[in-house]
Amino acid sequence: MAYQIRGILLPENQRRTLEELTDDLDLRAGDVRAKRSAFWTMLTLSAVIASAGVLGESTATVIGAMIIAPLATPIMGIALAIAKRESNRAGRYVLTGSLLVVVIGVVFSQVLPVGYVLLDNPQISSRVSPGVLDMVAALATGLAGAVALARRDVAAVLPGVAIAISLVPPLAVVGICLGSGDWGLALGATLLFVSNLLALVLAGATVFAVLGYADEATRSRGQSRRRAYAVLTGLMVAVLVPLLANTFLNYVFANYTRTAKEVAQEWIADIPGAEVTDVSAEGLVLVVSVKAPGELPPIDDLRAALDDRLLDVFGVRLESTVGTKTEVRPSGG
Repeated sequence: MAYQIRGILLPENQRRTLEELTDDLDLRAGDVRAKRSAFWTMLTLSAVIASAGVLGESTATVIGAMIIAPLATPIMGIALAIAKRESNRAGRYVLTGSLLVVVIGVVFSQVLPVGYVLLDNPQISSRVSPGVLDMVAALATGLAGAVALARRDVAAVLPGVAIAISLVPPLAVVGICLGSGDWGLALGATLLFVSNLLALVLAGATVFAVLGYADEATRSRGQSRRRAYAVLTGLMVAVLVPLLANTFLNYVFANYTRTAKEVAQEWIADIPGAEVTDVSAEGLVLVVSVKAPGELPPIDDLRAALDDRLLDVFGVRLESTVGTKTEVRPSGG
């Protein structure tokens, strides 16, 4: 079965040798000085580009940072080392490189004005609340990247793989959030990076093993490799738990915001020209924004309707177009 899968994924005439793959992914092999110089130069530039793109809310700029970021090289190097049952110290490059990107993000955060709302920036908000689908995408990306690295004829897809997985941008977001003093958002972005990292390593190591590179390796440390897979699997499960929890919370918030919007629309249904413009979450408070040409109906009616439809967990705040804010129900009760 494994040989059939191997033949489909990697025809023999397109198979790169273990030496070629090692030369590409092991920063200690070949021209070490040139490799390290290129790695640190491109990583620093990609971190600067990513930080600027995030703060400038420029998707194109962030994508540019993804394309040139070399962090996937040592990550896939870890995967290859696991498949070969040996150590190539790629983890050190991943750790120190990640710290470098975070530090650059912290530096860029110093230009933010006082009162800057991080969650108003879509480049930040999209990377601080990862879910299970993010890990699924990372696993698929790791599989695609490993196959592309092993084949001679599909190397052109590697830039697309680089764009598909988020490595440097969430680290830049971690630094920006840390520099702004928001540890909660920094933790969310860290979770996204770590889940992507582990998914890439696990998927890559599996592909390299299935494609026969483990059998080619001169060393035979089956127990060591099994232990490495066990550690990776344990870490994946540890990351999957908060991802599942976060996915559930996002689902709950989505239901609450939808219900709150329906209730508010029913509340102003008899007022011509009135509309609910937005319902958003600020911590444990749902903010209902209403646009109306005249006076609003009694607030007590909205409070009663919300009490009937929503659990007494989230607070709700009403904001009208004239800028007044009325507490409908305080947070937590």
